[in-house]
Amino acid sequence: MKINKILMFLIALTYGVYGQEEQGNVNNLPVREHTITLREATVNKAGKDVMGMTVDGTIPGPTLEFTEGDYAVIYVKNEMSVETSVHWHGLLLPNYYDGVPYLNTPPIEPGHTQKYEFPIRQSGTYWYHSHTMLQEQSGVYGSIVIKPKEKTLEYDKELVLVLSDWTNEKPMNVLRNLKRGNEWYGIKKGTATPLNQVISRGAFGAQLDFWRQRMEGADIADVYYPAFLINGEESIEYSQFNPGEKVRLRIIDGAASTSFWMTFGGSDPLLVSADGLDVVPVKKNKTFIGIAETYDFIVTIPAEGKIEFKIMAQDGSGTASAFLGTGRILPAPTIPRPDKIGMMQKMAKMDMKMGAHALKFRPKKDERFEIKAEYGMQMDKMEHSKTAEMDMKKDKPMSGMNMTKDSMSMSMDHSNMSGMNMKKEQTMPAMQMEGMDMFAEYNYDYLKSPEKTSYDKNVPVKEILLNLTGNMNRYIWSMNGVPLSEADNIKINNKEVTRITFNNLTMMHHPMHLHGHFFRVLNDNGEYSPLKHTVNVPPMQQVTIEFYGNDGDEYGDWFFHCHILYHMMGGMARVVSYDTPRDPRMKDFPVSKIIDETNEWYSWGMADLASHTSGFNLVTSNIRNQFNVTLEYGWNQNLEAEVTYEYYLHDYLRVFGGVNMENEIQDSLDELSTTAVIGVRYLTPYLFNLDVRTDNKLRPRIGVGRSVMIFPKLSIFGYYEYQIDLGLVNDLPMNKDYVSETVWSAGAEYMLSRNFSLMGSYDNRFGAGAGLSVRF
Repeated sequence: MKINKILMFLIALTYGVYGQEEQGNVNNLPVREHTITLREATVNKAGKDVMGMTVDGTIPGPTLEFTEGDYAVIYVKNEMSVETSVHWHGLLLPNYYDGVPYLNTPPIEPGHTQKYEFPIRQSGTYWYHSHTMLQEQSGVYGSIVIKPKEKTLEYDKELVLVLSDWTNEKPMNVLRNLKRGNEWYGIKKGTATPLNQVISRGAFGAQLDFWRQRMEGADIADVYYPAFLINGEESIEYSQFNPGEKVRLRIIDGAASTSFWMTFGGSDPLLVSADGLDVVPVKKNKTFIGIAETYDFIVTIPAEGKIEFKIMAQDGSGTASAFLGTGRILPAPTIPRPDKIGMMQKMAKMDMKMGAHALKFRPKKDERFEIKAEYGMQMDKMEHSKTAEMDMKKDKPMSGMNMTKDSMSMSMDHSNMSGMNMKKEQTMPAMQMEGMDMFAEYNYDYLKSPEKTSYDKNVPVKEILLNLTGNMNRYIWSMNGVPLSEADNIKINNKEVTRITFNNLTMMHHPMHLHGHFFRVLNDNGEYSPLKHTVNVPPMQQVTIEFYGNDGDEYGDWFFHCHILYHMMGGMARVVSYDTPRDPRMKDFPVSKIIDETNEWYSWGMADLASHTSGFNLVTSNIRNQFNVTLEYGWNQNLEAEVTYEYYLHDYLRVFGGVNMENEIQDSLDELSTTAVIGVRYLTPYLFNLDVRTDNKLRPRIGVGRSVMIFPKLSIFGYYEYQIDLGLVNDLPMNKDYVSETVWSAGAEYMLSRNFSLMGSYDNRFGAGAGLSVRF
């Protein structure tokens, strides 16, 4: 029986037997029980005692072991002060037990125990984690190992290695800091690209190109982590392995937002499994593992020495190591840190178009999942040549990109949103495809299924294009410019092959995970393309997946999301639905609860205390709405205060209204004026913030501001404002007379920490001075 038929049988059995009516252990399978307990506890993973969340008292939690053919019964005890959940990542199971609270599984309330039960009809390496808010970052995750009924691989011992990242901050504070657009994380981990470094590399033109497209630079990863961990440790020894033994390493990336490069000391290891399923064995040392993926390798312990297994965060910000065996260390190769400025230069040279909207004007419902090429990979002219560095054979697509006739014909309505635009006068040989291999090493061509996975060519295919879009400044993530809170379900027809093309229009990797399914990842291996449950989509690249259910009994709604935890919480998620009735056991748990978690309100503020002035700014915002309170007071008795509400029409444009108060007489508080204001705020190309408004006295005002990091930690900023005040005499306008007013300021800020900066500025209202900025 072909592997795709086996897989379809498993899916059919899982969905068909376990629909709305729970069947229990109808086949009297051998029962394997586990009980895990979730508790809040003080932990120290990076030199500081902080409050974390543990599973059976540890981070990561224990390995849950099963054998294919078992009937799993798992009790989850919640001894925390908040509700929780557990998702069984990669397992094919009844929809009701998938573990996404409010969508298909009830949340686990504090003090309660929840029972999960389902047949184990697969083998391999998997894992479990909380699907409630940001609990996964705090420690609620662990591994699952399912032994096959019949052993298919030869090895002596095995070891589970769970990779993760750790922050000493509260995860909600991390997300709040990302939402406010603070540059501190990049500065802290040394991955920022200030202007002095850009200019010294001769990349100022490339930086201008990024700014023109409203992007700061080639961002790779979002969060600063003081530690990266393997089984909860930055360095860990496994001396129990003897020379000559073959050890199967079951490696799981359980990080919240970090993908890793993996390397091994000694001889090259044998990669034998991906996402729990066997692949054609291949020797491979340097391997990229995306968040939520699993890979199994077989290594041989050397006669002398111990193997180093090393992981490096994808942005080069840190490493961790595990050592297998005894004796001298056989070091793993060190991978150079990525060259972000070099990436910018290559992308600018290729005229890559970036900056697709993460938040569009509200689309009509029936348009949200139409297959329209609003964005896409556009190539106006591509010449075949023997000198091209890439194989352009008709039957062999470029790695990481769909080069079929259909994908080539995707035309864009908005050229500034296209994923790539090669000018017509540029040819492949002239460019020598420079830069096209920037992300080639992330493709999946090394993964080959041992059996055919292709579907019957007579089955109709439904094509879905999902552009992966994001806004780093506001930290909103979406698909096709629509975040989860504004999206309809993706409807699936079980009589069709569903083929989804991910088109990544951001500079971030996005590991996309579909709950309850395996899918084909189309690669150079054609009919032998691998099956996975999570696929990493590299920056500015396309990856196509497909899946098919052919028995007519598929059931339920399944979560589908980027597995970077903070991206999922920022809106890069969907619900995939077979459009079947909801399980009646979920009637008291509204789906809106899990949807609304991606549209939370976040608040932050700043206070400036300086020798010439003081200022205060408070912001409360969700995806579309924002409230602002600002106050500026100069010691020379100049005052301006404002309260506004603004609505984001899309990423770059918002309308606002509110109340403004300021002194009418310079250097005097004897007369204060309160006016109503309305206007628009717009983020222009080159990242200038434009404010155009008028008040109830019909006084137009225009202001523009910008901040630029010129050295690590040191930024300069400037603001200019021009207001026309129509002169009034006895409430009647003077003949074409008016008074204009100009306000401007300029200064510099040096970041001491995430929350404190030294600042100095000159303001034509307040004069010159210096002081301290405090963020909260």
